Amino acid sequence: MYLNKAIIIGNLTRDPEIKALPSGIKVTSFSVATNFTRKDKNGVKQDFTDFHNVVVFGIQAENVARYLTKGSSVLVEGRMTTRSWDKDGVKHYRTEIVADRVQFGPRPGTGAPTGAPQSQGGNAPRPQTGAGNAKQPEPMDTIQYPEEEVNLEDIPF
Repeated sequence: MYLNKAIIIGNLTRDPEIKALPSGIKVTSFSVATNFTRKDKNGVKQDFTDFHNVVVFGIQAENVARYLTKGSSVLVEGRMTTRSWDKDGVKHYRTEIVADRVQFGPRPGTGAPTGAPQSQGGNAPRPQTGAGNAKQPEPMDTIQYPEEEVNLEDIPF
């Protein structure tokens, strides 16, 4: 059995670029930055950043190009692939994630305080608010998890 699955959560490093294939199918490419922290042998924390090339097709490609911009938070789920091409006699390679699913993250400036739950959808454009329109956002339904600890022996599998 084989598995080729990539899941990343990060921020766009540039605005998405949309193009159309000769068949008419839309394709959008963008780059996502992810970071992690690791301690070196002396115990000093070091921050590292990785950059991932992402390609998405179809209606999702149109939505990504329309609603996401540089700095947007995003979850990408797909498969890794490497393609190659010759240019001036030199073989070039590019490893990228071909996205099956792109989920938009919280949008900056939604007015929610730090730590407050925020929408993960983001597929619909937000209404424009002007100086004369002071409508407060509606509270979101949230899941309330119990505070008690789960006993692992109670799980049936």
